[in-house]
Amino acid sequence: MRDLHASRKGNKVSLTWTVPTLTTEHQTIRHFGPTLICHSLDVAISDCGKPVAELPPTSVRRSSQNKSSAPLKEQASYTDMLPQALQQENPVAQVTYAVAVLNRNLRSAGLSNRVQVPAAPTLPPPSSLNTKVTENGIVLTWSTVQPPPAAPGLQFLYRVYRRELSPREHGGTTETAIGQLPLETTEFLDHSFEWEKSYAYRVCVVTTVSSSGGAVMQVEGDDSPTITVLAHDVFPPAVPSGLQAVASGVGQPPFIDLIWAPNTEPDLAGYNVHRRQGNEEWKKINPQLVQTPAYRDTSVAPGNKYSYAVSAVDLRGNESGRSAEASETTP
Repeated sequence: MRDLHASRKGNKVSLTWTVPTLTTEHQTIRHFGPTLICHSLDVAISDCGKPVAELPPTSVRRSSQNKSSAPLKEQASYTDMLPQALQQENPVAQVTYAVAVLNRNLRSAGLSNRVQVPAAPTLPPPSSLNTKVTENGIVLTWSTVQPPPAAPGLQFLYRVYRRELSPREHGGTTETAIGQLPLETTEFLDHSFEWEKSYAYRVCVVTTVSSSGGAVMQVEGDDSPTITVLAHDVFPPAVPSGLQAVASGVGQPPFIDLIWAPNTEPDLAGYNVHRRQGNEEWKKINPQLVQTPAYRDTSVAPGNKYSYAVSAVDLRGNESGRSAEASETTP
């Protein structure tokens, strides 16, 4: 058996392997005995010694079409819980695992390949995870996790994961790590989302292990509860500024030109132009959104004073307040 794999999350080590079909004497295993799970801080495991677990006999399916055919490959798995004492014994070491499958006569198929996971301690996840949608992004906050006493070769950091949720289901797309922060930080601002989509977030603490040989390994602690949020945009663009009004010259058809400083929001859709005379109510005079920071009002009469203000509108219809007024009198 040469395909033993191991992964660690928190104190759980997940082992998977293909059940062997031959003993070390190349005899087909027809009747399985127990499977031994072995681990050690020693890199070179020569025998299982005292196994950490003994699994009950397994069964291997044979082809129904041809009884003489080789047994079908079958996957097996086991989850080991790393004891705290082992993690504290040598935090920068690695735990080596191997598996031995026996037949009912206790003849072994031999030790599997050896696999390793960091022995370093992991920390519990942060609690009180919350989200808040702001105009600058989605803000995540949580309660701080207290680090253990400093130990050479060990560092801890937060890792933030995000998954986009589908409209109909809560399954969503592939989860992505979107940020890593020092352990003393309790806030993260997500800029990389899209408005009007739903997301699920979780946070865990990562233990970084630096060995004396320069190798760096990481192991994740358990996850915080997942929290979901709809990135609903209710935030209008900034109020336009710098509005100026200039009337047409004498002898020209009457008009008033307006210019103002452009807004810089990436989701800007355009502008609305508002006008009034004297104490009248403001009225929007553009039939469609104005795409550039300039507008010519040709629906004016000679010898009248007009006041103007401009508002900005984003792609989702959120509209800013009106700008400061600018007034002009036609000749």
